[in-house]
Amino acid sequence: MTNAFKRMMTFALAFVLASGSAYAVTVVPPGNQNELQPAVPGASANRTKQLGTTYEKKYQKIYNLLKNDASLRSKIRSTAAAYGIDPLHIVGAIVGEHTYNVDVYDRLQTYYVKAMAYVNQGVNFSYGGESIGEFVKRPEFAECAKFKDSYTLWTCRETIWNTKFRGKTVGGKSFPNNRFSAVFFQPFYAGQTFGLGQINPLTALQMSDMVHRVSGLPKLDANDGKSVYKTIMDPDLTLPYIAATLKQSINAYRQIAGFDISQNPGLTATLYNTGGAEARARALANENARRATAGQPPLYPQENYYGWLVNYKLDELKSLF
Repeated sequence: MTNAFKRMMTFALAFVLASGSAYAVTVVPPGNQNELQPAVPGASANRTKQLGTTYEKKYQKIYNLLKNDASLRSKIRSTAAAYGIDPLHIVGAIVGEHTYNVDVYDRLQTYYVKAMAYVNQGVNFSYGGESIGEFVKRPEFAECAKFKDSYTLWTCRETIWNTKFRGKTVGGKSFPNNRFSAVFFQPFYAGQTFGLGQINPLTALQMSDMVHRVSGLPKLDANDGKSVYKTIMDPDLTLPYIAATLKQSINAYRQIAGFDISQNPGLTATLYNTGGAEARARALANENARRATAGQPPLYPQENYYGWLVNYKLDELKSLF
């Protein structure tokens, strides 16, 4: 029996069981699906070149921060335990962000200082003079009112933005053809994510209820931009949001696509980088249903360039814990 056939039968069995009273998933083992690293986007390459550095230097910088800060490692370990995930998932997300997107500060204390600097500037989530609080009261968002959990509520609102507002003129007001998070949740400059986990404010709002339940932190309010920014900038507050985001991705792939990715930090790092875990899990499930009908082996979740690095460096990252 070939490996491909074995994988097809394993997936088919998991699909059948998941459809009945029993529930089973296909476990994705550690390691990369791709032998070579997928291409790194040009924007990341240009940004790194402009900074006069390299990916390896940036990786070593974030690795050394983690290696030299025992308190941070302890916080990562305890936060991961609270959310029922391996600390390597949190580490992978942090390492990927600071290798490919931004350069890490030399000391954790700098993040606390930056957090207060942004809070003192004042933060207002709005577009064209319309606050986010007023915007989501528009009738187009009425169908989202049934959702009480922050994740489903803000995901619904993001969907409405994409289908009814993005790149369109509504009520005489034109809206940019850009992401919801970019239009309403970046009051200082474009491409804005902050803190150790480089979380954007919309993601923080989505994860607010899970973090409140698990970590006991206050719920976030989109009308209180200062609190949102303090949360994503303060290392002590942002770690639970990193963990919650990763946990949500793991849950989505288990429940929607029938894959357990909890043993593969490169895959959770990929989803942390790309976002849209539910939509990606649904697309994978649909493709594998088609392939099963055609007698083809299933596709497994794939790491991108960001997640590939995490899996490639996994043994070194494990040594930290």
